[in-house]
This record gives sequence, structure tokens and C-alpha cells, in this order.
Amino acid sequence: MNRRTLAILAAIFAAVVLIVIATNAALSVRNAGTAATDTSPSPDLSVPASPIQSPSPSSIASPPPADACHAAAVTYCALNPAVTQATIATTICVSGWTATVRPPSSYTSSLKVEQLAAFGYADQNPRDYEEDHRVPLELGGAPRDTSNLSPERGASPNPKDSAENSARADVCAGRVTLQQEQVAFVASWLAPYPGYRQ
Repeated sequence: MNRRTLAILAAIFAAVVLIVIATNAALSVRNAGTAATDTSPSPDLSVPASPIQSPSPSSIASPPPADACHAAAVTYCALNPAVTQATIATTICVSGWTATVRPPSSYTSSLKVEQLAAFGYADQNPRDYEEDHRVPLELGGAPRDTSNLSPERGASPNPKDSAENSARADVCAGRVTLQQEQVAFVASWLAPYPGYRQ
């Protein structure tokens, strides 16, 4: 197998791992919110409801990973160490904060050209892509780390942009933690697309 095929297979494997992690995190959050009020009997998880095995109770209660960007030895993205749950009130939840850390277009434009060539995209025209943060700055993505930036087809703004803003609003309103939203965002926007770099 060539390097590209191996990279695609590794990305697919990591995507499955991230989906399982995100599902477990979502179930954990849902279960935590209903545990005190739910009086219905628990389902028997030892008997599969379908050919696919149900997750065990211990895996449902597992906490989200410490770093949503790394799963199964695959790096999907990079996080900004200055953005944590403890610092959101002075970072991502401050209007205009992302503008203070966003890299200049001179940096992202040249990186986009380099990555289009390095990733072997068939379409090498930089105008057909925007250099996008995989984990957005609004959720604590690393501003200049090349593992958190990649060419994304299509114009800006795109559907991912509105999802970024909605996710940030949820974190800042306290509906979810930053870590939970990062895990969910990676599972929703990165893991299902093993060809994200294609």
C-alpha cells in the first residue's frame, strides 16, 4: 500500500474511534441529566438489541478524552493551550477575541498553497478553497498550528461557520463544557470526513 492509502485507512479508523468517543460523551451527558429523575428500569445491555453490540455501562459513563484532537495515534487538529474551561470568560466568550489570535492571511494563504501540493489535491487552485481551522478558534483551536489548518473546499462563510458560532454560544452559556463541545465538534465535522485533507 502507498502512503496515501495508509493515511486514508488510519483516518477512517480514527474517525470510527472519535465517533464512539463522542457518542459515549453525549450519552454520559444525557444520562447524567436524567439519572436523578428517571425511574424506568434500565435496559439489559448484556443482550444486543441488534447485530451491533451496545456499549457497556462502563463505557457510557466514561469521561470525554482530555484532548479531542488525538485518537488512535491520529492527529485531527490542535488545541490552543491558553483556552480552557477556566479561561473561557477571558478568551472565547469575549466578543472579538478570535480576531486577536487569528493568523494573518499572508500566513494562511501561503500555507494553503503548500498544503494543496503536499496533500496531493487534484484541484490545486487556491481560490477554490479557504484555509480553515479544523477546530475553530471559537472553540479553542490552535491559531497557527499546521495540524489545525487545512484547505477546505468552498467559499466562506459555509455551514461549518454557523455551527462554530452555535457551539461557542452553548459553551459560553454553560449548556455544555468546552471539552464536551470540542469532542462533539471533532466527531461531527472531522471524523465523518476521513478525506478532510483530500
